Amino acid sequence: MNKARWMPILIVIAIGIVVGGLILTLDKPSAVPEEAAGINTNEKLDGNQPGVGPRGGKLFTDNDFSVELTIFEKGVPPQFRIYLYEKGKLLPPTAANVAITLSRLGVPAQLFKFAPEADYLLGGQVVEEPHSFDIAIAAERNGKVMRWSYSQIEGRVEIPDEMLKSMGVVLLTAGPAIIKPKLKLPGEVTFNEHTIVRVVPRVAGMVTAVQGHHGQHVKKGEVLAVLESPMLADLRSQYYVAKKRLGLTRATYEREKQLWEEKISAKQEFLLAQELWNEAEIALELAATKLIALGVQPESNHSKTTISRYEIRSPISGIIIAKAIALGEAIKEDREIYTVADVSTVWTAITVYPKDLNVVREGQKVAVKATAYDVESEGIITYISTLIGGQTRTATARVELDNQEGQWRPGMFVNAELVAEEILVPVAVSVAAIQTLRDWSVVFGRYDQYFEVRPLELGRNDGEMVEVLKGLTPGEQYAGGNSFAIKAELGKAGASHDH
Repeated sequence: MNKARWMPILIVIAIGIVVGGLILTLDKPSAVPEEAAGINTNEKLDGNQPGVGPRGGKLFTDNDFSVELTIFEKGVPPQFRIYLYEKGKLLPPTAANVAITLSRLGVPAQLFKFAPEADYLLGGQVVEEPHSFDIAIAAERNGKVMRWSYSQIEGRVEIPDEMLKSMGVVLLTAGPAIIKPKLKLPGEVTFNEHTIVRVVPRVAGMVTAVQGHHGQHVKKGEVLAVLESPMLADLRSQYYVAKKRLGLTRATYEREKQLWEEKISAKQEFLLAQELWNEAEIALELAATKLIALGVQPESNHSKTTISRYEIRSPISGIIIAKAIALGEAIKEDREIYTVADVSTVWTAITVYPKDLNVVREGQKVAVKATAYDVESEGIITYISTLIGGQTRTATARVELDNQEGQWRPGMFVNAELVAEEILVPVAVSVAAIQTLRDWSVVFGRYDQYFEVRPLELGRNDGEMVEVLKGLTPGEQYAGGNSFAIKAELGKAGASHDH
């Protein structure tokens, strides 16, 4: 009883060992067929060409037994499905044991095992794109082992090494790289608030001339407006009186000094003259200081008829961004009549969203690009606001830009790019090498004399290198520069994806 119960189990194990041994000892199909074309499916069979099965797959037959191999990919990742027939009649999936060895360019052979599923055998792995490979099939039924093989080519083109240079194709090697993802944020150019000056007259008077106007570029010391000021006339009169008094007191002092030295007058008269002279010097200095405080040179050449003329001059070189003065009006000494901004440097106010605050920091380099036309510059973040705006819920980062050439104008909208972080990834390829084929992002892998499509699953990128999550391994070569030429060669053969 025990022997009878264990005998079927031992037979199944023995059959499995035989099938596995046959798969491993099968002659490996050529990794590079003799003929290769673009996105095209060609087949080559050891023996008879496979037929077309009832379900549109490849039909392999040995006497009355047939195996139909299909790749099913409607709504699911591509999978092998195998249907079994005897004399054209569908058999249950348990009627035979089947295994497949799949070989691709540049990667190790892949063993597919199958399990019963509904009325077919289902492969246990996804059949990765492109469907360009050599296949060896081994089937065991009723103790008999049958085998077949065929090649299928897709997305492959032969280009000898000597042709690469003439095509401008550069070979690169996939491998580790430091990805520097860039954070792109909107912003606006503003005036540098540290270089904005508000101009007040400092004396009251009547406006007799207006020479500075809104938007006008002015130089430091340039006259903006002219006033007739009674106050200035009074200060100038005080200066002239003090100056004349100083001359008289000095002459008196020198005369009294001489008389005292000759013992003609008393020393008391000499000391009094000296005191009056000192007081006159102080009075003149005070009158001069009052004029200088108003920006008026005490010794300026003014006739007595123009001592009330007061010229309002620009304190800096820049552009007039505000004006509040009109000809003929009376203005007070503390009224803001002009605002002048030095635009040799400007600020960029960058909008920072809450989710990005952890990667934006002071001292960080930023590339600023205008949105309207081709202007670009670099700056440093000098300030980040501590509070998030109540309505916008954003913070503001300030970048100071050099503007000696005047290419940045306040009010311009810009985009700011900064490196968020540096990430070491195990596999990356050049962004310039990526091409679009069907709905894939691909590179063209180099294998001996052949290029073949390699669909990629991509991760982070910094505009120069992009992380490869799936589809290429470290050390594999691929077409870098002018990879479009490879795509063009594939296109010459047409495009098909027939299984």
